[in-house]
Amino acid sequence: MSERLIPYQPIDLAEPADLVTAIRQRRGGQLINLDRMLLHSVPIADGWNHFIGGIRNNLVLDPKLRELAMCGVAVLNGAEYEFFHHAPPFKKAGGTEEQVQGLRLIGQASFPRNIFTPVENDAADLTFQMTRNIKVDSALMKRLQAALGNTDVVELVAVIAAYNMVSRFLIALDIHPEDDPPA
Repeated sequence: MSERLIPYQPIDLAEPADLVTAIRQRRGGQLINLDRMLLHSVPIADGWNHFIGGIRNNLVLDPKLRELAMCGVAVLNGAEYEFFHHAPPFKKAGGTEEQVQGLRLIGQASFPRNIFTPVENDAADLTFQMTRNIKVDSALMKRLQAALGNTDVVELVAVIAAYNMVSRFLIALDIHPEDDPPA
C-alpha cells in the first residue's frame, strides 16, 4: 500500500481545543477520518462542523428523507465513506435494509421504486437530477413543494447540495471508512 498523500491528523489530536471538543461532542466523543482530514485547516473544520452539524441536527425535514438524499448522493458520486456513515441513520429513521440496498441502485433503471413512497421516489429523483444534471425538472419540484411545503423542499435541496460537497471532498482526499486498514 502506498502512503497517503495527505495524512489524517492524529486520532488523539487535542488542539485547537475548542474546535476539537466541539467536533468530538457532535460525534459522540470521537474524531472520524473526515474530521481528521478537515482539521488540517481550522477555518474549514470550524465552518464544516457548524454547517454540516446544522444540516444533520437542526432541520425540520423528515430525517428519513434527509438520509435518503445523503445515501443517494454517496452512491451517485461513488463515495462509499458517505454511504457507510449514512445508511445506519437512514435505517434508524425508518428505512429498511431492503431500501438501503435499493438506494445502491439510485439513478439506474433497476432502482426499486416500489419499495419507496411517492415522496421518497421524488426525493431520489431530485437527488439524481441535482447530482448528475444540476438542473431540476420543474414538475418534480412542483410535486415536492405540494407534498412537503417550502421549508422542507429548501432543506432537501440544501442537503443534496451540501452532501455533494462532502462526497467530492471525501473522494478527492481519498478518505475511507474508519474500519478500513490505514494506507
